[in-house]
Amino acid sequence: GLFAVMWSEHCGYKHSKSQFHKFPKNQEGTEENAGFVEVDDLAVVFKVESHNHPSAVEPFHGAATGVGGILRDIFTMGARPVAVLNSLRFGKLDDEHTRYLFKEVVKGMAYYGNTVRVPTVGGEIYFDDSYKFNPLVNAMAIGVAKKADLATSKAEGVGLTVLVAGAPTGREGIHGATFASVELGKEDQEKPEKPQEGDPEIERRLIEACLEVIDKKLVEAIQDMGAAGFTSSSAEMAAKGGVGIDLVLDNVPLKEPDLTPYEIMLSESQERMLLIIKPENLKEIEQIFAKHEIPLAVCGKTTDDGLLSVTYKGEVYAKVPAEALASSPIYHPASRRPAYLDEVQVAVDVEQPDDYEDVLLKLLSYPDFASKKWIYQQFDANIRGETLVASGGDGAVISIEDSKKRLSFSIDCNGRYCYLDPRRGSELAVAEAARNVAVTGAKPLGVTDGLNFGNPEDPEVYYTFVESVEGIAKACTELDMPVVSGNVSFYNESANKSIYPTPIIGVVGVTEGENYVSIAPKEDNILILLGDNEGNSLNASSYLQIIHDQVKGEVFAIDWEQERAMQKLLVNLVDEGLITAAHDIADGGLAIALSEMALAANKGIKVTIPETEPHITLFGEKPSRAVVALEKAAFYAVKEMAEKEGVSVAVLGEVTGNTFNVTTEKRSLIEVELAKLNEAYQSLSRIMEG
Repeated sequence: GLFAVMWSEHCGYKHSKSQFHKFPKNQEGTEENAGFVEVDDLAVVFKVESHNHPSAVEPFHGAATGVGGILRDIFTMGARPVAVLNSLRFGKLDDEHTRYLFKEVVKGMAYYGNTVRVPTVGGEIYFDDSYKFNPLVNAMAIGVAKKADLATSKAEGVGLTVLVAGAPTGREGIHGATFASVELGKEDQEKPEKPQEGDPEIERRLIEACLEVIDKKLVEAIQDMGAAGFTSSSAEMAAKGGVGIDLVLDNVPLKEPDLTPYEIMLSESQERMLLIIKPENLKEIEQIFAKHEIPLAVCGKTTDDGLLSVTYKGEVYAKVPAEALASSPIYHPASRRPAYLDEVQVAVDVEQPDDYEDVLLKLLSYPDFASKKWIYQQFDANIRGETLVASGGDGAVISIEDSKKRLSFSIDCNGRYCYLDPRRGSELAVAEAARNVAVTGAKPLGVTDGLNFGNPEDPEVYYTFVESVEGIAKACTELDMPVVSGNVSFYNESANKSIYPTPIIGVVGVTEGENYVSIAPKEDNILILLGDNEGNSLNASSYLQIIHDQVKGEVFAIDWEQERAMQKLLVNLVDEGLITAAHDIADGGLAIALSEMALAANKGIKVTIPETEPHITLFGEKPSRAVVALEKAAFYAVKEMAEKEGVSVAVLGEVTGNTFNVTTEKRSLIEVELAKLNEAYQSLSRIMEG
């Protein structure tokens, strides 16, 4: 049983570990629960984690415990959680069961985050049939600590005391790790006896107790109990430190008295931590956990034999090398380029639409583009009083205690791009996530990735995984961003139908000073386009998918020199206080970017574009471009800075009135009242509120 869970895909990463060396790193050899980037004397700790299979079966609790789990990965390192973002995928909303899953997942994430008092500040979501039976629920958490005070999970030293802290152990989630390591709906799939259920109130107190003992230097090592519970935490901590652990389960707080040692070791009950301490610190630690009303019990000691020993009521039930348990085999699966790629990677030529206004309204009302207010109004985005920019734009922005600097976060992936070209699509995911941070005025510092794919034993699926890793590695190298943490979720398929390759990318950045911007421009601002339209097309676009029902086309290759210049320019423009708003151009093209800016500010926009192929200008998704808003007096300073970086500048128009107006030199293309634009934009709320 111990080897089955530890060598499962979920715990052992046996199909993916062979690829991890390709990612650029910033902390060689670290094996902690999350990674970090440095901001002055601070460590900004962050990671993304999936909870896909549990959320497909029990959406409320699956999503809630996903949030709880990623928060534990953060505070187990001694970092106080300061923000959560989410990345969600569902089937199309015309399906009743999909609406149920969507509603319960959002409710579960909001319940947990709000109760534990960590703000949910942003996220992204797509609805596509490839996710109908395999929803994706990914959560990213960020925490802050003094770099010098970070905790470790490496259990070094013999004769140390092992403690279990947190909620009592029950039968929840037994076989959860193996359940997450096979396809949903497989006949031989062993589901957990009881689904995991979280208690965010316990977690809130657990955070405070753990941070206090870490802050007082009372802990030698600490790790949360996630997948495989006692088994994974004890084996991994012992293996990292080169020691053994004798576990004695008699004192472990239990929800049900008849649990067997096997069940105790494999339970995935939530809100539990394993601590390694010096015996002389036990009394003070007991007092701290009692103050926070968190159960605590001695459950073992470290040894010099390298073995994980499990004893219950005087009987030894297991004695195995911890290193062996924590060292799953590394597989090198077969890889084969999918035949479908030749069919979809073709150049596409589409005629102009007869009615541009109708196209824009259709795009804006499509759930992928519609306002996500129905989602984010359920979250308390400013529960800590530090949130400056939350959901509804590009990156989120929060303040840092005792600093003028701001932190910015984004999470992104366009699965359609990755389906059409896994490598280029993954490069674009990294570039957009970084650009979404840059448009707020923050320099991107590091990446966490959540790699969601189908069955790795299928050579065509594994090919898309390897290509995606190559794309992420290439993009992170080009943008000088290390991959500090991550997660892999395989077997996201049912009835032999896989999800789109979906490598979720989270990025953290920091401003140089106190300036930051959102996507909302001010009255009488002028709007300029940074980056040119040359080479733009409707290939792989949402326009092609939504208006013409075609998912095909050649995915854009990024000009990395131009991307780096764009991001540097955006950061500098904000830092110098020259622009009032900025929005990157991505899915949906220029038309969607301008619409979102108008709606965010509740102000009209009037722009003029070239007469030549206006449908491509408006709806093409060429990367490395952004729209910025500025006072007229700042134009020449902005133009000069852009030209210095080699970024082209074109005046689009101005913020004025209460209509959204797009013309060419010869004709009017779109003239729609802001109220009508907003009516289309609120379609998701109408769908979900019935």
